[in-house]
Amino acid sequence: MALDQSFVGRTYPPTPAYEVGREKIREFAEAVGDANPAYVDAEAARVLGHTDVIAPPTFVFSITYRAAGQVVQDPQLGLDYSRVVHGDQKFSYVRPVRAGDRLTVTSTIESIKSMAGNDVIDIRGDVHDETGALVVTALTKLVARAAEEA
Repeated sequence: MALDQSFVGRTYPPTPAYEVGREKIREFAEAVGDANPAYVDAEAARVLGHTDVIAPPTFVFSITYRAAGQVVQDPQLGLDYSRVVHGDQKFSYVRPVRAGDRLTVTSTIESIKSMAGNDVIDIRGDVHDETGALVVTALTKLVARAAEEA
């Protein structure tokens, strides 16, 4: 059954603040195999004009995807998460994420489409710092595969 188009434009409350730590940045950079010294060495980051170590570009996925859970788990939307696969991910940065940032995410349903029985939902996650300034916007595409016929 197709998802309700009236949910397009629905915005969910901001998440609690997530404090970005140097160790989390280091662990993430190591996990993705990115040896950029600005991710682990504050002095190397300062040479590049940053106030502290910065996070790799995909670091925010972990918090924006968790925030998108508000959408996915909305019982009124009726999305069957057991059939969901991650379709696409894009980031649009205003500035890098830095150690010490306290970030919140506000999720909005950008679009809902039905294609060949599959539901495709685009969720925008606006990531703001503790001052309310936009840091990055993440666009997450989820595909709920059509139920298999008996």
